Amino acid sequence: MATEAASEQTQGGFQGQIPPVEPLLSEVITTLALAAHAYLTEAEGREPDHQSAEVAIDVATSAFERVRERLRPEQRLAITQMLTETRLMFVRKRGT
Repeated sequence: MATEAASEQTQGGFQGQIPPVEPLLSEVITTLALAAHAYLTEAEGREPDHQSAEVAIDVATSAFERVRERLRPEQRLAITQMLTETRLMFVRKRGT
């Protein structure tokens, strides 16, 4: 019994239940978009990191394109809006 529980925990930490990919990717996309915003923010003594922001936006966009058809319409709309706002912020900040 104990070895069975230990075996389940070593299989990716999911304890025998693998979650659907859609919520995982939605979380990754959101995290990357928030990271892009952080990279673009000017803080005391720190310049915006446009290259890191661009990578975060590109990866988030690729992940979204891969999973978009599997999302509910309201999720698709929310992520589309978030990525659009993030891209616009990137363009504005890069242009200054």
